[in-house]
Amino acid sequence: MYNYQTSELAKESGEPIVITNKGEADLVVLSIEAFEEREKMFRHRDKVYAAELSRLNSMPTYSPEQIHEELEALYAAAEK
Repeated sequence: MYNYQTSELAKESGEPIVITNKGEADLVVLSIEAFEEREKMFRHRDKVYAAELSRLNSMPTYSPEQIHEELEALYAAAEK
């Protein structure tokens, strides 16, 4: 059953609300804004982990300057 007060508390606090059943955690309620922000943070963290794993596996890395130079060369080639 929907509970307006729980919904408002989740929106105002931005924090997860843990619902218990007989003293045991049973359900978590989170506002959609907090959920989307959490998902965004997880996606970002996954990208950081993947980059670190690549680095640890000796995959080539590039500085921002190297990437900029490469993109400029690609743009110049595309304009010809």
